[in-house]
Amino acid sequence: MKHRDIKDVIGDLSLVNSDITVCGWVRTARDSKNVAFIELNDGTTLKHIQIVIDKNSDIEYGNALRLGTSLKVEGKAVESRQGTIEINAEKITVLGECPLEYPLQKKRHTLEFLRTMPHLRTRTNTFNAVFRVRSVMADAIHRHFQSRNFIYVNTPLITASDCEGAGEMFQVTTIGYSDKYKNQDEYYQNDFFGCKTGLSVSGQLEGEVAATALGKIYTFGPSFRAENSNTPRHLAEFWHVEPEIAFAELPDVLEEAEDMIKFVIGEVLSKCPEEMKFFDAHFENGLIEKLETLISNEFGRVSYTEAIELLKKSGMEFRYPVEWGCDLQTEHERYIAETVFNKAVFVTDYPKAIKSFYMKQNDDGKTVAAADLLVPGVGEIIGGSEREADYDKLVAEMKARGMNLELYKDYLDLRKFGSVPHGGFGLGFERLLMYCTGVSNIRDVTLYPRTVGSIR
Repeated sequence: MKHRDIKDVIGDLSLVNSDITVCGWVRTARDSKNVAFIELNDGTTLKHIQIVIDKNSDIEYGNALRLGTSLKVEGKAVESRQGTIEINAEKITVLGECPLEYPLQKKRHTLEFLRTMPHLRTRTNTFNAVFRVRSVMADAIHRHFQSRNFIYVNTPLITASDCEGAGEMFQVTTIGYSDKYKNQDEYYQNDFFGCKTGLSVSGQLEGEVAATALGKIYTFGPSFRAENSNTPRHLAEFWHVEPEIAFAELPDVLEEAEDMIKFVIGEVLSKCPEEMKFFDAHFENGLIEKLETLISNEFGRVSYTEAIELLKKSGMEFRYPVEWGCDLQTEHERYIAETVFNKAVFVTDYPKAIKSFYMKQNDDGKTVAAADLLVPGVGEIIGGSEREADYDKLVAEMKARGMNLELYKDYLDLRKFGSVPHGGFGLGFERLLMYCTGVSNIRDVTLYPRTVGSIR
């Protein structure tokens, strides 16, 4: 169906007096004695194009004024009072009628209500803006890494090993419930892969395999976590950005993380000005200034041990007590980022007992070369580390945690055959999107959210 995108038409005054065809859905409509107006949107821009219908002409438009109706409009482009393009309609074709019970009427709906209709909520201004920002952000991530000689790899979604060692994996099976097997071993031997498998929580382990041959790689795809966390920050299926860098130590990893965050946010501010003004006005006042401040300042650095001392000396009464060895909670992270530094800050060198098995052990024997990026208003948005490259140290740590070394044979081999210092980080894509839009619930930045007890 030949037509022009509304984004390409609405601001182009060179089109005045041209014959234009646009398509879209009716967002609002006004009817008077001699003229009717339709605000049409096709999803390519936050702005609607106004369609003017002269009721004294012979235009047939039927139920075209009903909200939600899809139209094809042919007419003459004219300049509006606002200095944009509007269309004097000459022919209107109703492509898809919409009944009067269309649930998205003029009044503003809550995000909670809109979650009950994920198939329609994308037609609202909020989700129209969210998914365009998401698209720009995804493109920026790819362009950032591609410009730095990173290779994009696709790691498997079905795995026999748990990267995080936490056991929060969705099981993959073709058998399902059965009482015909004597024990678990017999059950899994008869399953599709011949062993216990699940959906991957991270592509990091396979990413390390790729990085130790290709030098610098990144993954960008879905991860799955069967964590019973019904919070505004958790999804069972989320998108994960995971670069892995060979011949790199922790400072190199942090430099890459800082550069990536600044580039991606800068691209969103540059390419989505209307959407960011919308979010600034309706979701978080001062959002644009917050983001501009973030990318214009060097990120801070503080060790975990120093952070604990700062928290203990703060005089604050935290809900969760602070002692060396505790896992930092959101309230602790926000105090460090907002009160102490008032900017993005990396917290480094965490106790090894609270971090994953694969992180490089520091010389003190107590901490690992790990880092979390904390940002004002949210807390952690990136977690990364230098990986343990010493075979004996890695095996000892895995045994101490009671892990099955046989499941990680390929991973351990990387430490036997030409091991190199290497590291990387993981970024929850939806969490960064929340930070950049001011949307407070992660369910509202993904098309179909998968959460505890909820799938549609």
